[in-house]
Amino acid sequence: MEDYKRLEEVLTAGYSCVAIITQEEPYAREMATTVAANLGFDIQRWSVVSGLRDGLVSSKPQAGTEHPAAALYQMMNNDNRMIYIMLDLIEHLGDARTLRLLRDVIFRFEQTGSKLILIDYSDKIPDSARPYINRFDISLPDETELEKIIKDTLRELHQVKPIQIDITRKGLNTIIRNLRGLTRRQAREVILDAVGRERKFDNEDINRIMAKKRQVLHSDGLLDYIEAPTDLDNIGGLANLKKWLNQRKRAITGECSQLGIDPPRGVLMLGVQGAGKSLCAKAIATAWQLPLLRMDPGRLYDSYIGESEKHLRMALKQAESMSPIVLWIDEIEKAFASAASHNTDGGLSRRMFGSLLTWMQEHDQPVFLVATANDIGSLPAELLRKGRFDEIFFVDLPNMQVRQEIFAIHLRKRKQNIDRFDLNHLARLTEGFSGAEIEQAIIASLHEAFDQGIDLNNEILKQIIENSPPLSVTMAEQVEDLRLWATERCVPAG
Repeated sequence: MEDYKRLEEVLTAGYSCVAIITQEEPYAREMATTVAANLGFDIQRWSVVSGLRDGLVSSKPQAGTEHPAAALYQMMNNDNRMIYIMLDLIEHLGDARTLRLLRDVIFRFEQTGSKLILIDYSDKIPDSARPYINRFDISLPDETELEKIIKDTLRELHQVKPIQIDITRKGLNTIIRNLRGLTRRQAREVILDAVGRERKFDNEDINRIMAKKRQVLHSDGLLDYIEAPTDLDNIGGLANLKKWLNQRKRAITGECSQLGIDPPRGVLMLGVQGAGKSLCAKAIATAWQLPLLRMDPGRLYDSYIGESEKHLRMALKQAESMSPIVLWIDEIEKAFASAASHNTDGGLSRRMFGSLLTWMQEHDQPVFLVATANDIGSLPAELLRKGRFDEIFFVDLPNMQVRQEIFAIHLRKRKQNIDRFDLNHLARLTEGFSGAEIEQAIIASLHEAFDQGIDLNNEILKQIIENSPPLSVTMAEQVEDLRLWATERCVPAG
């Protein structure tokens, strides 16, 4: 009911026009109608199909009000104190007459005390009207509301055709937790999919619900679920990072708050390409047994004014609603490169960067941010100052011992008997190789062995390695500069 309370406060604060931009129109309509009734207003509702009509009881529409300009003209000339709810008006504001009438209605309502609530799927409000319209964002459902949605959906399904419900309280809590971050409509669709044709709802639906949620989230393209290893033993090296994570494992859940210890908020991972920065993000999620979601900054940018900032707000809001999680921003320097220079993109990168920094400082939900970067020169200085991240780690090329671990991990992963390989010799051969380059050498060697019709052996690996110079050789100067920069500024991850 928090949304209802906030909307009532907005309407009583004196705003004459409120825009609710949402894909949850039924919820928004019910909320607006209920709040209007509670405030003692008469209500009328408009759509381009039905025109103006009573908002509480079934009635005939007012003749000739289907066109938005005609409806707005009717509102402006009504002296009664009303709340009008208009559905999908914004797309019609490309018409100059309709836009002019909307502004006239808002000015008129400031005198009469009437209110206009726009419920719309689009927020492309023309610049001339934007200052007079108060944006209202609907919150995502909390766990209490999600439980109600589950029970209501199951009850409705059972009334149509009986379903078998056999779920434990622990299983129900797990499902509720996994529905966090979805809208009310999306949560209902996930439950409908879980019940399916079998007409059952039990603990076995948990994995199906998680898979469906991934599918739903992928559809908006802002956050991606990333599978992380189940055991840190599957990740070679990173001894310092693993120790740091182990020390803070209990703090992320808030267990140490009574001792005055704040939960960790984030780390910045710098390093050589392919050295394992992405693996570090997965290592954090694995160590703390938290979901890992990746934000692709490139998907945030939109050609329409204001859309990019909205996408960033939506992604961060979704991350908070799904907490506790690990949020990974890969190659963060590419998203905000213009914020660190004098390049001109209308100030968009700097605004986006400012919004991210504000969120990093102020968010109070357990969202642990992992940012990875390759190019130090492109990072805005504000991102590197002390206090922005809990720590800045440098992921260097693996040493001799870690290269042996990496060979063992990837050979076992590909069902090879590591006793047949001289890991010490292979590690010496791959001096200057990154973990990713070692993995690719193994993959290429497996193809070569398969082509020859023989088992993979040390000789084939040796040939592939010697014919594949690492990045640290082909880009020696850049790699060395990066290492020198990190010497006194970062904590080694390994």
